[in-house]
Amino acid sequence: MGNSFALIADAVNSIGDVMSTLVVLIALHYAQRPADEEHPYGHTRAKGIAASNVAIVIIISALYVGWEAVQRLTSQHGIPPAWTLWIAGANIVIKEVLYHYNVRIGRRTGSAVIIASAWDHRSDALCSLAVLIGLATISFGGPQFIWADEVASLIVVTAIVWSGIRLFRSSASELMDLQADPEFVDQIRSVALSVKGIENVETLWVRKSGLEYFADIHIEVDQNLTVAEGHRIGHLVKDHLLSEFTRLRDVFVHLEPFPHSHGPAENNQC
Repeated sequence: MGNSFALIADAVNSIGDVMSTLVVLIALHYAQRPADEEHPYGHTRAKGIAASNVAIVIIISALYVGWEAVQRLTSQHGIPPAWTLWIAGANIVIKEVLYHYNVRIGRRTGSAVIIASAWDHRSDALCSLAVLIGLATISFGGPQFIWADEVASLIVVTAIVWSGIRLFRSSASELMDLQADPEFVDQIRSVALSVKGIENVETLWVRKSGLEYFADIHIEVDQNLTVAEGHRIGHLVKDHLLSEFTRLRDVFVHLEPFPHSHGPAENNQC
């Protein structure tokens, strides 16, 4: 209606946010289903699968809008009316309010996910600001600045593509069992070593799946202990880690003898 391609690009940006949030919410609901015979590790990967597919849709949509904007750069079209400035300005206000609201909630709850979502709203507000500047340039500069609308839309398209790439990389990393942040891994290692009877943590793998984590830990215990005593210590480690870290979905504990030495043909993989 306003003959502004920059506003259309901003709309694609907004609908992309709605799609990604809605699909992730549905996927998280599905991911909470308990494990069954076909999915003994649960359904937590549903979020990663959904998010990666949404990211591809967002990127393709943005590239289509960008191609249309490039084609319009050399074509003559009407000047967007002045009221489109109010639409762009309202977008900035709404997205900035969403940014401050999410930051406040994220800091209160200590949720890095919500804070990341807040910064996504801030980047959206900056995109809307680019749209406003483009429309204002046309409004005050006249027909010779008609290209500013397409330039503003290309700025928004670039931001959408970058956001889609980040979403895809993040979700793909989860599907490829990327090791968790070193700080979180070190916290788990420290708690495990605090359990009486643990001599050393030989191996610790922590992978993210959805909003939760799975840990594989190899602990070294006195080689002279009975199997029953070693088994008891292993359960103590698992129970202690699950109680200390609510984000851990499950912990697999493997026992190694201490002191531990490997022969020339031996490896430490189980």
